[in-house]
Amino acid sequence: MAAAVANGHIVETLAEEKIEVSAEKIAEVTVTEAGNAVDAGDGTALDPAPAPVLNLAVPILDTAPNGQPGNVPEVGAETNPTSGIAAPRVAYKYPILEPINLVERFIDEPRPLRVAVIGGGLSGILAGILLPAKVPAIQLTIYEKNEDFGGTWFENVYPGVRCDIPSHVYQATFSPNLNWTDQFSPGVEIRDYWQTQARKYDVYKYAKFGQKVEDAAWDAQQGVWNLIVQNVKTGEKVVEPADFVITAVGRFNAWKLPDYPGIDEYKGILRHASHWDPSFDVAGKKVAVIGNGASGLQLVANLQKQVERLDHYVRNRTWIATSWAGDERTFGPQPYTEEQKKSFENPDAYLAFRKELENKYWHRFGTFFKGTKENAELRERFVEIMKKRVAKKPEILQDIIPDFSPNCRRLTPGPGYLEAITEDNVDYIRSPIKRFTETGIETVDGVHRKIDAVFCATGANVDMVPAFPIRAHGKDLRDLWKHDGEYGFPYTYLGLATPGFPNLVFLGGPFGSGPSGTVPHSTENQIAYYAKVLRKVAREGIKSITPSGKAADDFVQYADAFFERTVLSEGCSSWYNGGRPGARIHGLWPGSSGHVTAIRREPRWEDWEYEYLSDTGNRFSWYFGNGWTRKETDPNSDMTNYLTRPDEVDLRTLHESWWNV
Repeated sequence: MAAAVANGHIVETLAEEKIEVSAEKIAEVTVTEAGNAVDAGDGTALDPAPAPVLNLAVPILDTAPNGQPGNVPEVGAETNPTSGIAAPRVAYKYPILEPINLVERFIDEPRPLRVAVIGGGLSGILAGILLPAKVPAIQLTIYEKNEDFGGTWFENVYPGVRCDIPSHVYQATFSPNLNWTDQFSPGVEIRDYWQTQARKYDVYKYAKFGQKVEDAAWDAQQGVWNLIVQNVKTGEKVVEPADFVITAVGRFNAWKLPDYPGIDEYKGILRHASHWDPSFDVAGKKVAVIGNGASGLQLVANLQKQVERLDHYVRNRTWIATSWAGDERTFGPQPYTEEQKKSFENPDAYLAFRKELENKYWHRFGTFFKGTKENAELRERFVEIMKKRVAKKPEILQDIIPDFSPNCRRLTPGPGYLEAITEDNVDYIRSPIKRFTETGIETVDGVHRKIDAVFCATGANVDMVPAFPIRAHGKDLRDLWKHDGEYGFPYTYLGLATPGFPNLVFLGGPFGSGPSGTVPHSTENQIAYYAKVLRKVAREGIKSITPSGKAADDFVQYADAFFERTVLSEGCSSWYNGGRPGARIHGLWPGSSGHVTAIRREPRWEDWEYEYLSDTGNRFSWYFGNGWTRKETDPNSDMTNYLTRPDEVDLRTLHESWWNV
């Protein structure tokens, strides 16, 4: 075996190959066992060789053996069947690699991805609209346990249910409704709006209604999730595979009744607010409402006028706000006038109206920080408002003013609520519930109150632990996230995914949105982020993508430090901390909504770990394919789509359109 220096690299040649060169251009080189090259004559150190080769003659060539210019020696030749020209074959010294076969595919044809979205509420609908537009060849399925889209607005039909965010804010940013009837629309109108969007963008074709995901298990060898899906009506179960899973189940979807002693013995009507029975007539009845979250406040305000007596059981105090961003709220309807709706037909006027209305929701972030003027002013304003609204029973004020700052818990406007609890047919009860009996409720002070019906506005599973097993690599996400589990809270990377669970992301989950801004905008931006992830996976032949543990740890460390500055870390119970005062905050993003929007604009790919489809271990083998784009094989294709009129060029987006390569 001999070796030749070619373009600064040592290349092997066959020992029997005869190469004619002038004697003065031969340098004798000895390579030691340590891999160091030295001149055989004077011992001068030369460039290190990649591997030990002993006593090699290295010809330095001006011409190739076939007489053509160049300094790369032949070690054999392969004749081109078309031209008949013999092409040189050179064995390379470094790196020493096994040959691979190219994958016969075009780089501009990503593989189809089977994507499962679990949940058909606002988030699931937006995913069904945006992902097909942003992810080529996606094979999307939306699993929804109910019989139609709508999520919480489909399920919640209790008296007074409505959104506490203005209608013209609680809508898709790209598909506004000019015909909202009310400034704060009732639940049925919100449900109808989102179902209309699903029909408008043909999302229904992706939906499997009445199908509840019962289990998700990761198959590491195949690189797929196997979902056990149950037909809600028949109980039949099937296994359906997915390359990627997006959970969009909502924060308050898994409602549950409280676990009071004797609750199973109660003989009257017992319902959760999210499981309301519209056929039950409350008129003239004695009822109890447990809980003072958003649904509890709405129930009390609406039931008080119809029932004989209402017992309102309250465990925690809460701030009653006028509205989230200063918009005036009243108990009754606040309809738009025909004149106002007519003005919306002017696109410029309507856009100005939307921007002014929605902009306020981006400028309330300062009220979340401890010891700030903004938070102190908020407290003063709320105290004055609450004083005025309970003027009929001023003694009740000491039982409703919280000992924590505004925003420690989610603010709740509750129009009509404070007025309702001052009425003579309402008992505001702070004494804790001891037990249920067959006829009513007994509190720890020994008082027993008989009632015809109990309505539990006790919220849902606020710890964000999945309602069904999600298993990968021998771990169940439920066991990791529960408060006494390995992590003890929803451990994630940027609220997007969690280490150890490949190809699984959360939409509107832990750390999902900022404390300012709007829910639709936040959801749309998160979906746009996931579209980038899915395009990368589909285009580059990625089998699995998982955030690294170090990246997740760094995020949690930052979040802990940030939340310590805010009133969220005060000792109140809220869904921000999973209902456990003093527990780690995970319900909101650690920063403003503008902050999270900027961070999620472009993924930090270096924070992720990858496995590839190719069995060669070469990350480019499947990705680069055969070296072609499909587009350039079409003689009629436009390969110069980058050329436009100069006055239409925006240098900020020049050559950055993912869909226009």
